[in-house]
Amino acid sequence: MGRLDQKIAIITGAASGIGRATARRFAAEGARVVVADLAEEEGSALATEIGGTFVPVDVASEASVKDMYARVLEVYGGVDVLFNNAGISPADDDSILTTELDAWRRVQDVNLTSVYLCCKYGIPLLLERGGGSIINTASFVAVLGSATSQISYTASKGGVLSMSRELGVQFARQGVRVNALCPGPVNTPLLQELFAKDPERAARRLVHVPLGRFAEPEEIASAVLFLASDDASFITASTFLVDGGIHGAYVTPL
Repeated sequence: MGRLDQKIAIITGAASGIGRATARRFAAEGARVVVADLAEEEGSALATEIGGTFVPVDVASEASVKDMYARVLEVYGGVDVLFNNAGISPADDDSILTTELDAWRRVQDVNLTSVYLCCKYGIPLLLERGGGSIINTASFVAVLGSATSQISYTASKGGVLSMSRELGVQFARQGVRVNALCPGPVNTPLLQELFAKDPERAARRLVHVPLGRFAEPEEIASAVLFLASDDASFITASTFLVDGGIHGAYVTPL
Protein backbone atom coordinates (compact mmCIF):
# COMPACT_ATOMS: atom_id res chain seq x y z
CA MET A 1 0.00 0.00 0.00
CA GLY A 2 1.03 3.61 -0.53
CA ARG A 3 3.01 3.09 -3.72
CA LEU A 4 1.53 6.26 -5.22
CA ASP A 5 1.37 8.42 -2.09
CA GLN A 6 0.74 12.09 -2.96
CA LYS A 7 1.04 11.43 -6.70
CA ILE A 8 -1.35 13.21 -9.05
CA ALA A 9 -2.67 10.73 -11.60
CA ILE A 10 -4.88 11.39 -14.63
CA ILE A 11 -6.82 8.46 -16.05
CA THR A 12 -8.70 8.90 -19.31
CA GLY A 13 -11.61 6.59 -19.98
CA ALA A 14 -11.83 6.23 -16.21
CA ALA A 15 -15.59 5.85 -15.86
CA SER A 16 -15.72 2.15 -16.76
CA GLY A 17 -13.77 -1.04 -17.33
CA ILE A 18 -10.00 -0.95 -16.92
CA GLY A 19 -10.03 2.78 -16.22
CA ARG A 20 -12.50 2.44 -13.35
CA ALA A 21 -10.61 -0.45 -11.77
CA THR A 22 -7.34 1.45 -12.07
CA ALA A 23 -8.80 4.62 -10.56
CA ARG A 24 -9.89 2.63 -7.52
CA ARG A 25 -6.50 0.91 -7.24
CA PHE A 26 -4.56 4.17 -7.61
CA ALA A 27 -6.66 5.82 -4.92
CA ALA A 28 -6.12 2.86 -2.59
CA GLU A 29 -2.37 3.32 -3.12
CA GLY A 30 -2.46 6.98 -2.08
CA ALA A 31 -2.81 8.80 -5.40
CA ARG A 32 -5.03 11.79 -5.98
CA VAL A 33 -6.92 10.65 -9.03
CA VAL A 34 -8.38 12.70 -11.85
CA VAL A 35 -11.28 10.77 -13.38
CA ALA A 36 -11.32 11.99 -16.99
CA ASP A 37 -14.18 10.83 -19.18
CA LEU A 38 -17.15 11.91 -21.29
CA ALA A 39 -19.54 9.97 -19.05
CA GLU A 40 -20.34 12.65 -16.48
CA GLU A 41 -22.73 10.73 -14.26
CA GLU A 42 -20.56 7.63 -13.92
CA GLY A 43 -17.33 9.63 -13.75
CA SER A 44 -18.60 11.99 -11.06
CA ALA A 45 -19.87 9.10 -8.97
CA LEU A 46 -16.52 7.34 -9.19
CA ALA A 47 -14.61 10.51 -8.29
CA THR A 48 -16.81 10.97 -5.23
CA GLU A 49 -16.32 7.34 -4.24
CA ILE A 50 -12.50 7.52 -4.34
CA GLY A 51 -12.05 11.11 -3.20
CA GLY A 52 -10.81 12.26 -6.59
CA THR A 53 -11.84 14.88 -9.13
CA PHE A 54 -13.98 14.37 -12.20
CA VAL A 55 -12.95 16.29 -15.30
CA PRO A 56 -15.03 15.95 -18.48
CA VAL A 57 -12.91 15.45 -21.58
CA ASP A 58 -13.26 14.54 -25.22
CA VAL A 59 -9.84 13.01 -25.75
CA ALA A 60 -10.10 13.39 -29.53
CA SER A 61 -10.41 17.18 -29.19
CA GLU A 62 -7.25 19.25 -28.77
CA ALA A 63 -9.16 22.05 -27.03
CA SER A 64 -10.80 19.62 -24.62
CA VAL A 65 -7.49 17.97 -23.72
CA LYS A 66 -5.95 21.39 -23.06
CA ASP A 67 -8.92 22.27 -20.85
CA MET A 68 -8.45 19.02 -18.93
CA TYR A 69 -4.86 19.84 -18.09
CA ALA A 70 -5.73 23.41 -17.19
CA ARG A 71 -8.33 22.12 -14.74
CA VAL A 72 -5.89 19.62 -13.22
CA LEU A 73 -3.27 22.34 -12.73
CA GLU A 74 -5.89 24.55 -11.12
CA VAL A 75 -6.92 21.85 -8.65
CA TYR A 76 -3.66 20.01 -7.98
CA GLY A 77 -0.83 22.14 -9.37
CA GLY A 78 0.85 19.37 -11.34
CA VAL A 79 0.80 15.86 -12.76
CA ASP A 80 2.91 12.79 -11.98
CA VAL A 81 1.17 9.90 -13.75
CA LEU A 82 -0.77 9.73 -17.01
CA PHE A 83 -2.79 6.65 -17.88
CA ASN A 84 -4.00 7.28 -21.42
CA ASN A 85 -6.64 4.60 -21.52
CA ALA A 86 -9.67 5.95 -23.39
CA GLY A 87 -10.64 3.99 -26.47
CA ILE A 88 -13.49 2.64 -28.57
CA SER A 89 -14.19 -0.52 -30.54
CA PRO A 90 -17.36 0.09 -32.54
CA ALA A 91 -19.24 -2.57 -34.48
CA ASP A 92 -18.70 -0.82 -37.82
CA ASP A 93 -14.93 -1.29 -37.47
CA ASP A 94 -14.55 -4.76 -38.96
CA SER A 95 -12.81 -6.25 -41.98
CA ILE A 96 -10.93 -3.82 -44.19
CA LEU A 97 -13.34 -4.88 -46.95
CA THR A 98 -16.37 -3.57 -45.07
CA THR A 99 -15.05 -0.81 -42.79
CA GLU A 100 -15.87 2.61 -44.18
CA LEU A 101 -13.60 5.62 -43.97
CA ASP A 102 -15.76 7.35 -41.38
CA ALA A 103 -15.43 4.40 -38.98
CA TRP A 104 -11.68 4.22 -39.67
CA ARG A 105 -11.19 7.88 -38.82
CA ARG A 106 -13.41 7.84 -35.76
CA VAL A 107 -11.46 4.99 -34.20
CA GLN A 108 -8.11 6.55 -35.07
CA ASP A 109 -9.17 9.85 -33.48
CA VAL A 110 -10.29 8.31 -30.20
CA ASN A 111 -7.69 5.55 -29.87
CA LEU A 112 -4.54 7.07 -31.37
CA THR A 113 -4.83 10.82 -31.84
CA SER A 114 -6.02 11.07 -28.23
CA VAL A 115 -2.78 9.51 -26.99
CA TYR A 116 -0.80 11.93 -29.15
CA LEU A 117 -2.72 14.88 -27.67
CA CYS A 118 -2.54 13.70 -24.06
CA CYS A 119 1.20 13.07 -24.35
CA LYS A 120 1.89 16.27 -26.28
CA TYR A 121 0.35 18.45 -23.60
CA GLY A 122 1.05 16.16 -20.65
CA ILE A 123 4.77 15.50 -21.03
CA PRO A 124 5.73 19.15 -20.38
CA LEU A 125 3.84 18.96 -17.08
CA LEU A 126 5.72 15.81 -16.06
CA LEU A 127 9.00 17.48 -16.98
CA GLU A 128 8.13 20.37 -14.68
CA ARG A 129 7.92 17.85 -11.81
CA GLY A 130 11.25 16.29 -12.70
CA GLY A 131 9.72 13.26 -14.39
CA GLY A 132 6.88 10.82 -14.08
CA SER A 133 5.21 7.82 -15.66
CA ILE A 134 3.00 7.52 -18.72
CA ILE A 135 1.11 4.34 -19.47
CA ASN A 136 -0.61 4.19 -22.85
CA THR A 137 -3.17 1.47 -23.50
CA ALA A 138 -2.25 -0.43 -26.64
CA SER A 139 -3.33 -4.07 -27.02
CA PHE A 140 -2.09 -7.56 -27.69
CA VAL A 141 -3.44 -7.06 -31.24
CA ALA A 142 -0.58 -4.60 -31.74
CA VAL A 143 1.79 -7.58 -31.84
CA LEU A 144 -0.47 -10.31 -33.30
CA GLY A 145 -2.72 -10.63 -36.32
CA SER A 146 -6.34 -11.69 -36.03
CA ALA A 147 -8.72 -13.24 -38.54
CA THR A 148 -11.59 -11.65 -36.59
CA SER A 149 -10.40 -8.25 -37.68
CA GLN A 150 -11.17 -4.80 -36.34
CA ILE A 151 -8.90 -3.11 -38.80
CA SER A 152 -8.86 0.46 -37.49
CA TYR A 153 -8.69 -0.66 -33.86
CA THR A 154 -5.73 -2.92 -34.64
CA ALA A 155 -3.94 -0.20 -36.58
CA SER A 156 -4.59 2.38 -33.87
CA LYS A 157 -3.14 0.13 -31.18
CA GLY A 158 -0.07 -0.54 -33.30
CA GLY A 159 0.36 3.21 -33.52
CA VAL A 160 0.05 3.58 -29.75
CA LEU A 161 2.70 0.91 -29.27
CA SER A 162 5.17 2.53 -31.66
CA MET A 163 4.56 6.03 -30.32
CA SER A 164 5.02 4.87 -26.73
CA ARG A 165 8.32 3.22 -27.59
CA GLU A 166 9.59 6.38 -29.27
CA LEU A 167 8.52 8.66 -26.43
CA GLY A 168 10.01 6.30 -23.88
CA VAL A 169 13.38 6.54 -25.59
CA GLN A 170 13.18 10.28 -26.28
CA PHE A 171 12.42 11.37 -22.71
CA ALA A 172 14.19 8.62 -20.74
CA ARG A 173 17.06 10.81 -19.51
CA GLN A 174 14.63 13.52 -18.44
CA GLY A 175 12.93 11.21 -15.98
CA VAL A 176 9.77 10.46 -17.97
CA ARG A 177 9.03 6.78 -18.44
CA VAL A 178 6.58 5.81 -21.19
CA ASN A 179 5.28 2.28 -21.56
CA ALA A 180 2.65 0.61 -23.73
CA LEU A 181 0.26 -1.60 -21.82
CA CYS A 182 -0.90 -4.45 -24.05
CA PRO A 183 -3.85 -6.25 -22.45
CA GLY A 184 -5.39 -9.38 -23.81
CA PRO A 185 -9.20 -9.71 -23.86
CA VAL A 186 -10.65 -8.24 -20.68
CA ASN A 187 -14.05 -8.84 -19.12
CA THR A 188 -15.33 -5.30 -19.64
CA PRO A 189 -18.64 -3.94 -21.00
CA LEU A 190 -17.09 -3.82 -24.48
CA LEU A 191 -16.30 -7.55 -24.41
CA GLN A 192 -19.63 -8.42 -22.81
CA GLU A 193 -21.36 -6.59 -25.64
CA LEU A 194 -19.37 -8.63 -28.16
CA PHE A 195 -20.42 -11.87 -26.45
CA ALA A 196 -24.05 -10.82 -26.53
CA LYS A 197 -23.98 -9.89 -30.20
CA ASP A 198 -21.77 -12.64 -31.58
CA PRO A 199 -21.11 -15.55 -29.18
CA GLU A 200 -19.36 -17.60 -31.88
CA ARG A 201 -16.88 -14.84 -32.61
CA ALA A 202 -16.25 -14.33 -28.90
CA ALA A 203 -15.67 -18.05 -28.40
CA ARG A 204 -13.08 -18.01 -31.18
CA ARG A 205 -11.14 -15.48 -29.13
CA LEU A 206 -11.33 -17.39 -25.85
CA VAL A 207 -9.91 -20.62 -27.25
CA HIS A 208 -6.56 -18.91 -27.91
CA VAL A 209 -5.97 -17.86 -24.28
CA PRO A 210 -3.62 -20.35 -22.58
CA LEU A 211 -4.99 -19.44 -19.14
CA GLY A 212 -8.45 -20.40 -20.42
CA ARG A 213 -10.30 -17.21 -19.47
CA PHE A 214 -10.39 -13.49 -20.07
CA ALA A 215 -8.72 -11.05 -17.70
CA GLU A 216 -10.63 -9.12 -15.07
CA PRO A 217 -10.21 -5.31 -15.08
CA GLU A 218 -8.59 -5.47 -11.64
CA GLU A 219 -5.82 -7.69 -13.00
CA ILE A 220 -4.97 -5.13 -15.64
CA ALA A 221 -5.16 -2.37 -13.02
CA SER A 222 -2.44 -4.18 -11.05
CA ALA A 223 -0.17 -4.02 -14.09
CA VAL A 224 -0.90 -0.31 -14.56
CA LEU A 225 -0.10 0.33 -10.90
CA PHE A 226 3.23 -1.44 -11.28
CA LEU A 227 4.18 0.64 -14.32
CA ALA A 228 3.08 3.85 -12.60
CA SER A 229 5.05 3.16 -9.43
CA ASP A 230 8.73 3.31 -8.57
CA ASP A 231 8.73 -0.49 -8.65
CA ALA A 232 9.05 -0.07 -12.44
CA SER A 233 11.78 2.58 -12.23
CA PHE A 234 14.00 0.81 -14.80
CA ILE A 235 11.19 0.04 -17.25
CA THR A 236 10.51 2.35 -20.18
CA ALA A 237 9.72 2.03 -23.89
CA SER A 238 8.39 -1.46 -23.15
CA THR A 239 5.72 -3.59 -24.78
CA PHE A 240 4.09 -4.66 -21.52
CA LEU A 241 1.96 -7.68 -22.39
CA VAL A 242 -0.71 -8.76 -19.91
CA ASP A 243 -2.56 -11.21 -22.12
CA GLY A 244 -2.80 -14.58 -20.38
CA GLY A 245 -0.06 -15.96 -22.61
CA ILE A 246 -1.74 -15.37 -25.99
CA HIS A 247 1.36 -13.87 -27.58
CA GLY A 248 3.41 -16.96 -26.78
CA ALA A 249 0.90 -19.61 -27.81
CA TYR A 250 0.74 -21.84 -30.86
CA VAL A 251 -1.52 -24.62 -29.57
CA THR A 252 -3.37 -24.02 -26.32
CA PRO A 253 -4.24 -26.61 -23.64
CA LEU A 254 -7.46 -28.60 -23.96
